[in-house]
Amino acid sequence: MYGDIAPGEALTLRGIGREYEVSMTPAREALRRLVAEGALSLSSSGRVATPELSNERIEELAALRALLEVELSSRALPRAHMALIDRLQSINLAIAEMVSKRDAVGYIRTNLEFHRTLYLRAQAPAMLAMAETVWLQLGPTMRALYGRLRRTDPPQNHRLIIAALKAGDEPGLRLAVRSDVTQGLRLLVV
Repeated sequence: MYGDIAPGEALTLRGIGREYEVSMTPAREALRRLVAEGALSLSSSGRVATPELSNERIEELAALRALLEVELSSRALPRAHMALIDRLQSINLAIAEMVSKRDAVGYIRTNLEFHRTLYLRAQAPAMLAMAETVWLQLGPTMRALYGRLRRTDPPQNHRLIIAALKAGDEPGLRLAVRSDVTQGLRLLVV
């Protein structure tokens, strides 16, 4: 989900077991689940790898993010309070730190934390689970995207999201979230 693994990178049961200090059975079950959720691909030879997404797949996942996350943010707005806004500002500072360190995985992790923190206020667990499945599928690709962005500042749209929450501006919030979740992914489509 966080881009720890590059697109196309192969995974082995032994490697996963060693990395997470688990036996082969839980490693196998985790791989099966991730393949079922589309986060990993399984070849006919049994090779498990992170998927290399086609342009069409990236566009589809970007459209799903736009649909799901705009709706989640809209549902969260009536439940937004100053503690949430303060938390989002704090996460945005952490994102700025990851950007200054050029830490792609840390950036992706804190960026998704920003979004998840907001969407939890929507109190729509099924919709959030769907968004998280999309994030899983995009994780390795997001890592590649981060390398292309050459960010020097945290995402401008996060500031717009926070401003819209403070103002209770639903159209502004919807636009800021839609822009945030689709702009970067457009750079990957060639």
